[in-house]
Amino acid sequence: MKFFLDTGNVEQIKRIHRLGLVDGVTTNPSLIAKEGRVFKDVIKEITSFVEGPVSAEVIGTKAEDMLKEAEEIATWAPNVVIKLPMTEDGLYATNELSKKGIKTNVTLVFSAAQGLMAAKAGATFISPFVGRLDDISVDGMQLIRDLRQILDTYNLPAEIIAASIRNIKHVEDAALAGAHIATIPGTLVPTLWKHPLTDSGIERFLKDWESVPQDAKPPMK
Repeated sequence: MKFFLDTGNVEQIKRIHRLGLVDGVTTNPSLIAKEGRVFKDVIKEITSFVEGPVSAEVIGTKAEDMLKEAEEIATWAPNVVIKLPMTEDGLYATNELSKKGIKTNVTLVFSAAQGLMAAKAGATFISPFVGRLDDISVDGMQLIRDLRQILDTYNLPAEIIAASIRNIKHVEDAALAGAHIATIPGTLVPTLWKHPLTDSGIERFLKDWESVPQDAKPPMK
């Protein structure tokens, strides 16, 4: 499973990118607003060092506005992906952009039917929001499993991005459910490599090492 970072914070992305863990980035208007920066500047900076897909969302609600925004955003970098809402206008824009070879990410997907529509319209990526489904007592991971089965059954090329990831369990379950990608908040990623037993194990090794005679230790260069 690929890891995307769901953030507009460039420093968070750089920290995790240096570990080789960033396969792409997703942003949305809320994440960009938190940074207090110009949208275009943020996207261009991210795409300057992230080679994978970087999703930039349109804010228009009508297809003609979405397409106008999308064609401008697509010029910012070759790896920009246009993020579009799951609406009738969004599907129309997705289909039109796919004809032009512009990659798209259909967001705010909450049902298998919506995901199927997005894939049929030509979406490159489909983003089901597992956390928000869990909030209303619906099994978000079942949606991931259902969508993966549909895509595989009909050989539809769209990839599933498990979105609205809230915790480590969501990441693990998304991988088990067959999501192609999980887009993870930048603040959550460091918790994936941490475990209290790892920390206590390191402390114990270091303490035991102190008891080794100095002349038995390898020289430090």
